[in-house]
Formats: sequence, C-alpha cells, structure tokens
Amino acid sequence: MTIERKPASIKNAEHYLWGVGCDGWHILNRDDVSVIQERMPSGTSEQMHYHKIARQFFFVLDGRATMDVDGERVVLGKHQGIEISPGASHQLRNESSEDLSFLVFSVPKSHKDRYER
Repeated sequence: MTIERKPASIKNAEHYLWGVGCDGWHILNRDDVSVIQERMPSGTSEQMHYHKIARQFFFVLDGRATMDVDGERVVLGKHQGIEISPGASHQLRNESSEDLSFLVFSVPKSHKDRYER
C-alpha cells in the first residue's frame, strides 16, 4: 500500500453533504480506518444508529456536542472525545447555538456498516 505523504485537510479532502446543512470531509478514507471531519450547524442531529463492526471515536474541535449512547447522554466540549463500541446505539446532536466541528475516527471504516434504530 502506498501512503500519501502530503498534508491532509478539508482544503484537499473529498467533501460531502449530509443531513440538513451538515458537511463532511474524508481526511483519511481507507477500508481499515477512516478519519472524517464534520461540521454541524446549530440545531442539527444525526439519526440514532449503530455499527456491527466499526469502533468509533468522536473528538470535538470546536463547539459542544451532545451524544446519546445506549440511553445515556454525554455532553462533550472542545477537545473532548468519546469512544463508541460496536453495537452501541448512538446519536450526535448539536443543541448549542454555535456550529459544531469534530473528527470521527472509525476502525474499520463504517460506511457499509451503519444500521438505523
């Protein structure tokens, strides 16, 4: 496998839109691991879902995230993160008045391993 040696950022990453006005950038997109930077405007949320195989780690860059994991609510501030185990139902929300920017690491990548609750 050839490893790209140039710096990765949202300026040169593949961009996609999701939800209502949310952005995502594939910073690293391999089958065994992915790193995505996402931006969620105030008042937006993901759907409750789980992954059978992928383990994820969400890390807040700016703003405040509310994560529901298996019925427990966790609020994350800037430079805080949370691990989500395979099989755990989770939903990320931006209940604040500011944009939320975060990284999500998935091992392996989760794109074909997402199941709605």
